[in-house]
Amino acid sequence: MLDVHRLRIFRSVVASGSVAAAASNLGYTPSAVSQHVTALQRETGLTLLERAGRGVRPTAAGLEVAAQADRVLARLGEAEAVVADLRSGRTGRLSIAYFASVGAAWLPRVVRRLTADFPGVRLDLTLSEQIADDPDARPDLQVAVAQTGFRAGAGFVAHHLLDDPYRAVVPADHPRAAAAEVDLADLATERWIDNDFARGWCRRNLLEACTAAGFSPRFDVEAHDYPTAIAMVRAGVGITVLPALGAVDLPPGTASVSVVRPEPVRSIFVVVRDAVARTPAARAAVESLQDAVAAGRPGAGPRRTLPTAGVPAATP
Repeated sequence: MLDVHRLRIFRSVVASGSVAAAASNLGYTPSAVSQHVTALQRETGLTLLERAGRGVRPTAAGLEVAAQADRVLARLGEAEAVVADLRSGRTGRLSIAYFASVGAAWLPRVVRRLTADFPGVRLDLTLSEQIADDPDARPDLQVAVAQTGFRAGAGFVAHHLLDDPYRAVVPADHPRAAAAEVDLADLATERWIDNDFARGWCRRNLLEACTAAGFSPRFDVEAHDYPTAIAMVRAGVGITVLPALGAVDLPPGTASVSVVRPEPVRSIFVVVRDAVARTPAARAAVESLQDAVAAGRPGAGPRRTLPTAGVPAATP
């Protein structure tokens, strides 16, 4: 039987790179840490660490044991969280998945209401771009992008939240910065900044619209997310095109313009598991999302911020 305490100490040694550093982090003496690691090696019958300069590094067997220890300790952490919930009177749990721009724009409102109105419910929040194929792997609620007419599948219901049109984010001194809209084809010769490292549905939707407009955008720079791409725009590197929800709070020196002819649009849904759909917390979460949409629909008009004198290049 492996000792969980020794697994924790061993993982600290692996993460720290030395027995002395692990001892300092844990508040133990180096001798005590060494004794626990030696005991773990005796229990497993494996050599888990080897010397590396002034420190240590895991052997191949040590790496595998460390990976298994991570899983054990994570599961133990979940069990400890449940026990803590029960002790404090929290007996419910609601899991919510969301994608990045929703996390910034809508999720704070949802979490604020749920924590205020349902202090007995633990919220499990997960960043996720895709709806899992396996129904058992899905959270209780998931805010997701899907095509119009999306069906949630057996055991789930989908509520349409928003049709989110795309906008071109350009430097504030760009010739089209003050325009209400721009034809997608007119952006064909621009220097494009990619903003979707995951190559997800939102990017594919944009590329499909560009194809319909008769061109394929040339991505000169690849950014991994919307904020980095917008920072690149502010620095004068090029333009980026993204859903309006990602362009709500633009920094000084940038502007956003509606993209039309064709107008790429993504549809946003909240998918709710039937088993929790009628619970007060789940209903409040859906209502809060709908309120957030109603309170600040993006894309209602040109959004821009005026340049300031000597605006420096943004750091990505």
